[in-house]
Amino acid sequence: MPDLIITVEDPRSPEVLRILDRHHTFAHSQSPPEDVHALDVEGLAEPGVELFGARQGGVLLAIGALKRLGPDHAELKSVHTAEEARGRGLGSAVVAHLLDVARAQGYARVSLETGPTEAFEPARRVYTRAGFRPCGPFGDYRPSPHSAFMTIELG
Repeated sequence: MPDLIITVEDPRSPEVLRILDRHHTFAHSQSPPEDVHALDVEGLAEPGVELFGARQGGVLLAIGALKRLGPDHAELKSVHTAEEARGRGLGSAVVAHLLDVARAQGYARVSLETGPTEAFEPARRVYTRAGFRPCGPFGDYRPSPHSAFMTIELG
C-alpha cells in the first residue's frame, strides 16, 4: 500500500481520540454496555498495551492495539478503520502489523473478541483472512451471545 506508515501512537492524541470515539460509538450501538469490551483511553495507555496507527499522507486512518495477556499470549484490541477509509485494506494492514509485532515479541498465540452480528462481519472477514479461527472465551471473558472469540497460533 503506497505511503502507508504504521507506527506507535499516543492514545491521548486528538487524532486517536477521534477514531477511538467512533469505535466506541459503533460498539455501543451494537452491543449492550456489559458486552462492550473496547478499551478506553486509560486502558490503551496501561503498561502491557501498545497502540499503533496507520497513516496515509500523514492522516491517521486506522488504529489497533496489542495487549499482553501472559508471557506467550496477547490480545488484539481497538482495531478500527475510519469509515471514510474502509475498503482499502487498512484494517488488514493493521492486523498484519500487530501479528508481526506479536511474533517479534515472542508471543505464541494472539486472540480477540468481536461481535457475532452482521455489523461485525467485515471485521471477522479480516481476522479470518489473517488466519484467526473461532475459539472459546479466553482471559477474563465469559461466554456471551454478544461476543465472538477468535485466536491464531503464531508459528
